[in-house]
Amino acid sequence: MKYVFIVNPRAGAENGTAKLNAAIEALPEKDDCEVYVTKAPGDATVFVGKWCDAHPGDDVRFIACGGDGTTNEVFSGAAGRENVSVTCYPCGSGNDFVKVFGGAEKFLRVPALIAAKDRPLDLLKVGDRWANNVVNFGFDTTVAITINKEREKTGHGNKSAYTKGVVKALLTSMNNSFTVKADGETLNPSGKALLCTVANGQYVGGSFKCAPRAKTDDGLIEVCLIRPISRLRFVKILTPYTNGEHLDREDMRDVVVYRQAKKVEVEAPEGFAYSLDGEIVYESRFTVEIVPGAVRFAVPD
Repeated sequence: MKYVFIVNPRAGAENGTAKLNAAIEALPEKDDCEVYVTKAPGDATVFVGKWCDAHPGDDVRFIACGGDGTTNEVFSGAAGRENVSVTCYPCGSGNDFVKVFGGAEKFLRVPALIAAKDRPLDLLKVGDRWANNVVNFGFDTTVAITINKEREKTGHGNKSAYTKGVVKALLTSMNNSFTVKADGETLNPSGKALLCTVANGQYVGGSFKCAPRAKTDDGLIEVCLIRPISRLRFVKILTPYTNGEHLDREDMRDVVVYRQAKKVEVEAPEGFAYSLDGEIVYESRFTVEIVPGAVRFAVPD
């Protein structure tokens, strides 16, 4: 087995490459390890594809060292590849995806990543893009755009960016225009909503448990749409939404629309933006489909 550590030097608040290199040097398997430092957004996906093409038939585990964006890029390059597994060393600002598997701390022990057993993992497919965690839009996208702008200014993500994003969204994104269909059923005939999450994982935005019932290997997409509400009502439901209680609260049934589906279709006005594992994509019509077992994911004991 080969172990390829793909490092995003811009992830998180500090560069942990030196610490990671020391951990790799201490491994009994260090001669089977290599480290690749990404050079630009999207580079990890390209590198994984080229590595697999150059080493046909080799068993390899790619370790995504960064945040959710880096993890997404590595999954995207590995999707559908034979003899390939993926895991992650989560050193980004949010690390949302690994929360469903026990949190970041579980994945920060390098020997455990080498020894971890892999399992099938579903992925979301949106056109020619892949998502392992969440596709979300409406209020959430305004938050994500703000976070990305903060990252461009500072060179890394930070938790204060989430707060700035929420404040801006409260001012500009309380009543958004888009229509969502889940397996052919229109969830918001009015064509309006506060937000919608189309999820494979459970968490988004660093702390929001948007899809508490999500399982990453059940072949189903978790769809949750929140109807337009007042700012006062938003403040009241924010805590239960953050804690993942919104699907079970009687006092939220009038605003929450929840479905499980295999295909989700979205139509929106021109210039519409959605967030795909944190990446902002501008597209007015798109379809999200689940691809069961698209990749192997290694989870430490």
